[in-house]
Order: sequence, then C-alpha cells, then structure tokens
Amino acid sequence: MKIRYYFLLLLLLSLSVFAAQNNRGAVNEVKYELPKADSRSQIVQHTGYTLSYSEANEQASWVAYVLTKEHVETRGIKRTNKFIEDPLVKTGSATNADYAHSGYDRGHLAPAADMGWSEATMRESFFFSNMSPQEPSFNRGVWKELEEQVRAWAIDNGRLYIATGPVLRAGLAKIGSDGVAVPRYYYKVILDYTEPGLKAIGFIMPNQGSDLPVRHFAVSVDSVEHFTGINFFYQLPDDVEKRLEAKVDPNLWSWKRKKSH
Repeated sequence: MKIRYYFLLLLLLSLSVFAAQNNRGAVNEVKYELPKADSRSQIVQHTGYTLSYSEANEQASWVAYVLTKEHVETRGIKRTNKFIEDPLVKTGSATNADYAHSGYDRGHLAPAADMGWSEATMRESFFFSNMSPQEPSFNRGVWKELEEQVRAWAIDNGRLYIATGPVLRAGLAKIGSDGVAVPRYYYKVILDYTEPGLKAIGFIMPNQGSDLPVRHFAVSVDSVEHFTGINFFYQLPDDVEKRLEAKVDPNLWSWKRKKSH
C-alpha cells in the first residue's frame, strides 16, 4: 500500500509541476503578431485573431493572427457567408446596412479561408469588425491573390505571424449611417520567425483592381510602418527587429501560389 501511495503522490506532483510549467509558458508567450496598441482603440480578442477597433472609422486599424501549416491544411469547416455584428466591440461595430447598395465588398481582413480550422474561427471571421469596404475588383483580384500566396507560405514555412488592415487617415469618404471609412490603401506584414530562415515582408496595395503580380507590391516592414504609423513586431529582440524590418528580399520567399478551394 505504501509503495502504491508514494507512486500516486509522485505522479500527482509530476502532473502539478507539468501544469505549472505549461501555465507559465502560456502567460509568458510572446505574441509577435500583435502590433503596438493604440490607446484610442479597443483591443478585441477572438478565437483566431486579435484586432484594434477604430470607432471613428467603424473598422479595425489592424487584425493580427498566427497562421500555421496545420491551420491551412485543416479546412473541414465550410465558409458560412453569414456577416454579423461583433458582440465584443463596446461601441458597436458596423452593420450590413452600412454596406448595402454602397458598391463596395465587405472585404475580409483576416481571410475566412485562413480561419477554416474550427467552427468558432470561421464564424468570427465574418464579424463586421473584420470587414472593410473594398472595391470588388480589388477584393476578388489582387487582394485575394495575396491571401492565397500567404497561405502557400504558411505551408512552406510552418508558422507565420501576420498583421493586416486598412490605411486609415483623416478625410476618407464614408458609407452607411455609421460612417464606415473607405480606405485608399491596404497593407499586410508577414513574419517568419522560425530558424534558420528568419524573414519578414510587407505589402501596400491601393484599393483598386490591378493586373500587376503580387510581388510588385512587396516592400519592407519599415516602409509599412512609415506609411501607416503602426509599430509591427515590436516584441522581437531589438537587433532582430531592426534587421528583419529594414529591407525586403523577395527571393527569400517562394512565389508559387495554391488556389483556394
């Protein structure tokens, strides 16, 4: 009995230590994808992504998330196409009425195809806080091509840290009774922080259709920071952040794309 008792005690102690270590890891996990927060915006955390909501523009100034090879390849959840208000936005998000008859698409910032790995993530990808007014030729053209390219990179590299959104500035045209700003540009920054091939890349795209290849819009992360006023990947070690963000080398990335299903 004593041997069994001590064995059980040892097992419980081991489990307790293991749980404590895991909890510390969760608490101390660095969210590299999260840009520096703006005190004027509400930070909203959903299952698959986090966003910074700009009430003045009725949309997110950035949406950030981790995209892994497993996320891309686990595509069992069908696209819902059910656009709904975000219940976590304290001031209330935009609504379907804001976009109705506007001529603009309800353009995803975190793509639904990146969120097909669970019912919760797919449902939350259709929150209006994750939408922005996009020209149909842009949303269904070069922006979609960039999203497909990023998913291919997630498969190639295993794990990516992504931040994306509209470039919000004063004086933008607005739609709907809630005043949803219509951005002139969109951006996306991607970080591969897996050894040995650490790399980062940014994109700035005008909100219009284009026949140019996605690669044409590639810029450094520093360039996106200057253009948007947002500090990306700031939780990286300073020397690594400076090196990865200062310039872009498109040749470090594979430009073979996989079409969305």
